[in-house]
Amino acid sequence: MQLLRAEKRSKLILPSLAIDSEKREGHRSIADPAVAKLLGIMPEISGGARGFNQHGDIITRTADGRDLNQLWNDYQQALAAYNGSRDALTAVLTFGVTNVIEDVFQGGDTADFERASEFGVPVGVRAAAPTYFSLGFHFGWWDLAVRYSWQFLADADQRQVDILVDMAMEADNRLMFNHIMSAIFDDDTRVAKIEGQNYNVFPLYNADSTVPPRYKSTVHTAPHTHYLTSGAATVDPGDLTGTGSMYAHLAHHGYSWQEGSVLVLMVNSAQMATIRTFRAGVASAEYDFITAEGSPPWAMTDDDIINLLDRPGAAPPSSWNGLPVSGRYGPWLIIEDDAIPAGYMLGFASGGTLNARNLVGIREHANTGLRGLRLVRGPIPDYPIINSYYQRGFGTGIRQRGAGVVMQVTVSGTYTEPAAYDQANL
Repeated sequence: MQLLRAEKRSKLILPSLAIDSEKREGHRSIADPAVAKLLGIMPEISGGARGFNQHGDIITRTADGRDLNQLWNDYQQALAAYNGSRDALTAVLTFGVTNVIEDVFQGGDTADFERASEFGVPVGVRAAAPTYFSLGFHFGWWDLAVRYSWQFLADADQRQVDILVDMAMEADNRLMFNHIMSAIFDDDTRVAKIEGQNYNVFPLYNADSTVPPRYKSTVHTAPHTHYLTSGAATVDPGDLTGTGSMYAHLAHHGYSWQEGSVLVLMVNSAQMATIRTFRAGVASAEYDFITAEGSPPWAMTDDDIINLLDRPGAAPPSSWNGLPVSGRYGPWLIIEDDAIPAGYMLGFASGGTLNARNLVGIREHANTGLRGLRLVRGPIPDYPIINSYYQRGFGTGIRQRGAGVVMQVTVSGTYTEPAAYDQANL
């Protein structure tokens, strides 16, 4: 009976789920306040058989004293800045898609005047409906978990936490870049299911049944392709300009310097070493390769250097939209970047940063809250950073099928996409 002498001992604390509040005949419930007081029990403490955590048991700071909720806010601000900007190369190749399906004008009827007669009436104009084809943009979800256990956060300082965030952002950047490049370099037509219906997700013109729209006096036929091969093991001037060249494949769709397009040629350092040697009148070269401003004109004579110095603006700019420019060959502004695989060259018309005339459309979710790289909170509301994960939803597709051209430098007559940008490997 010593147990029942509640006044002479410490009170017992039981969780509420351990208390049977049901009254039985001939008994008084332990939930009865009078019985609880007699037994020295404090009822109605939630937590069940698992017990409960005191405030001091929860990890609220990293080892160097940074508040976890402040880190969460900092990372959300960092993501907002990250999503608001793009790498320079990605920005000049892409634009945001507002419609998940695009109806692209293919052409329509034309009308001609006839010579007037004194007594006749002029011929009437009757136009058939213009023709379009529909194209879609692929879409998918990707995620990456960064699981901060409380044991890790108890011992980690802010730098250890930050490096995981940096790794996630780098992974996202690489994910999007590879999908953008594969949309260009892979010549296969994909299929996207949009609202229950399948739509083609097109690459550049790839010798399918599509007949490109007429441009001035150029009437196109199918098959028509912008995936070319050089027919030789090294690049030569005729690959860049002249009949059948990369430039010709853009110009006959209206993408030329005369029409106001900025034409960019991106090459690997292996091809750049050869292009630097191009001089007008040598082999099939129509132009001199001219180095960009600020670059030493290694291959030019003293007279050439003096002429350039006397003509401000004759040399191409040292950078364009944040990208370092190596030089110019004829209509091409040439950028050396080993993101372009060795043995391949990419030529495209660009309207500038995130311009609608750019090559690749980036489709994001219709819900604006689901766009960009998102940091999804973990299951603990007060400490969302714990067990949080990163999520990205997007897709790609080519809308301006004639605004880009890829050439593989090879003796083979058949184009093969580089393994790094093969859709099957992503």
